[in-house]
Amino acid sequence: MKVNDFLPICMEDMKKRGWDRLDFIIISGDAYVDHPSFGTAVISRVLEMAGYKVGIIAQPNWRNVDDFKKLGKPKLAFLITAGNLDSMVNHYTVSRRKREKDMYSPGGKMGLRPDRATIVYANMVRQAYKKVPIILGGIEASLRRFAHYDYWNDKVRRSILFDSEADLLVFGMGEKQIIEIADNLKDGLSVKYIRHIPGTCYKIDDLKEVYDFIELPSFEEVFEDKIAYTKAFKIQYEEQDSIRGKVLIQKHRDTYIVQNPPAMPMTQDELDRVYSLPYMRNYHPIYKEMGGVPGIEEVKYSIISERGCFGGCSFCALTFHQGRVIQSRSHDSIIKEAEKIVKDKDFKGYIHDVGGPTANFRHVACEKQKKYGTCKNKQCLYPKPCKNLYVDHDEYLELLRKIRKIKGVKKVFIRSGLRYDYIMADKKDTFLKELCEHHISGQLKVAPEHISPKVLDLMGKPRREVYEKFVDKYYKINKKLGKNQFLVPYLMSSHPGSDLKAAIEMAEYLRDIRYYPEQVQDFYPTPGTLSTCMYYSGLDPRNMKPVYVPKTREEKSMQRALLQYRNPKNYDLVKKALILAGRKDLIGYGPKCLIKPKEVKNGIYQKNKRKIEKKRKTKKRIKRR
Repeated sequence: MKVNDFLPICMEDMKKRGWDRLDFIIISGDAYVDHPSFGTAVISRVLEMAGYKVGIIAQPNWRNVDDFKKLGKPKLAFLITAGNLDSMVNHYTVSRRKREKDMYSPGGKMGLRPDRATIVYANMVRQAYKKVPIILGGIEASLRRFAHYDYWNDKVRRSILFDSEADLLVFGMGEKQIIEIADNLKDGLSVKYIRHIPGTCYKIDDLKEVYDFIELPSFEEVFEDKIAYTKAFKIQYEEQDSIRGKVLIQKHRDTYIVQNPPAMPMTQDELDRVYSLPYMRNYHPIYKEMGGVPGIEEVKYSIISERGCFGGCSFCALTFHQGRVIQSRSHDSIIKEAEKIVKDKDFKGYIHDVGGPTANFRHVACEKQKKYGTCKNKQCLYPKPCKNLYVDHDEYLELLRKIRKIKGVKKVFIRSGLRYDYIMADKKDTFLKELCEHHISGQLKVAPEHISPKVLDLMGKPRREVYEKFVDKYYKINKKLGKNQFLVPYLMSSHPGSDLKAAIEMAEYLRDIRYYPEQVQDFYPTPGTLSTCMYYSGLDPRNMKPVYVPKTREEKSMQRALLQYRNPKNYDLVKKALILAGRKDLIGYGPKCLIKPKEVKNGIYQKNKRKIEKKRKTKKRIKRR
């Protein structure tokens, strides 16, 4: 493998290509991994395909400007991204503790990117080059384009365009926008006049050139008033559609943030071209001695088959980033990628995944979406599948069968999310049968998230009965196949709407089905989700009704402990929660009890424990004599 097969990361790489100056320099918070699962790789290869000279500065030292100058000044612009994750999510757990490992850094090492990486990098570029255009992209910028609640500061922050002093922001997946921006800059149009491209945001001092827009409550209003914040979020949520969405503006003092409608979904041909580009499908060789980049391990032999999700979970930011319209690749494109994977010298025969945000969504939800866009006030699957929803797994099954037949492929796993309610809406059991027979190994992970109706309604998830029917069908099919395979349900504690009563309801359910989860996800209020809006405001933006929100560390710990009530470390928290909720009936010796009284633990009376231990030691000494 030659280093210059990757895009340039230093002046020597540029010289090998015969370049004296780059058109674009991408600065990323992630290590440089040239694989289509990494946004930096995709955008850089798309620009390269269009004839632009692109270089990469990955994880620069942000304490001075030297690293930001190492590729020189780009002819057209700096492109800045925090990486595949929001840098704050990358750094901190939901309890705001520092994580131990960064999956997108060499050797998993922490500390190679700053907090709020997008802002820091943009500020350093501005120090290094005063007037060079700066364009933001990636998930961190995309979800912070308007005034937004920031969990780590516990306050509303202004648009990232202000704190970064950037000129333009690309939201969503970005391929269409970046080429149009590049062509405009190449033709000599100043970045301050690039205001017409869907899927972009910019700043403006007056509204003379902006037409047919909806004005959100200003930053000052949403900072002071949670009702105003909730109303602003609702408008953003409703207008997040490329066909029917309006231009949105939000005033920050004397300046406006303007968001154009989202970019149109990519066609199948366009998506196929993106994934056919000459990715090296690995991390840059400079990281080899550092142990490589852990984030490549799960995706190196995985295939992204589609984008978008019409699932509409309240706690997911996909609506604001990839959107609700499914964009799928052709079978030929996916087969060619699978054949490339098989030729890799380290491939052992196992394709880890063929999917996307939701693996079993391979086509638009209904024909109406193609003409009118997504429904403004309706979801495709919640509270039950829409009558217009197109439910079919045949095309996906056909694709999986083709991949299974490729010489060198032993097994094709599906590890992306699967919507069990969509599977249950399918009148045929063929997909579930083949899934159990060929595409899982021992267990299937699904996401019921909760079982309390009031919590599920706020999550936008189906009722418990749907999950139970799926469980029943899953085990019946496995029994027919002679397989002993299990279900692993993902569960979430402390979501808005979940009080101690709801958490106890979940604990009782787990007791009854005899499932004891090793891991539980505590709700994480990240920017750009309905659930985060509920968490901050205490209101459901869809109907403005009050929502109970567990916020104290103690209550969140109790809710989490209840879902793992069998763990001895959680005993005191579980007992306290049961007493506070008036459920002392669950403390005792009966079959329905969650814990035993404190005096008895492992069959020993605690008050006599020391005496018993003393007698045992005395007997032992007598025997030795």
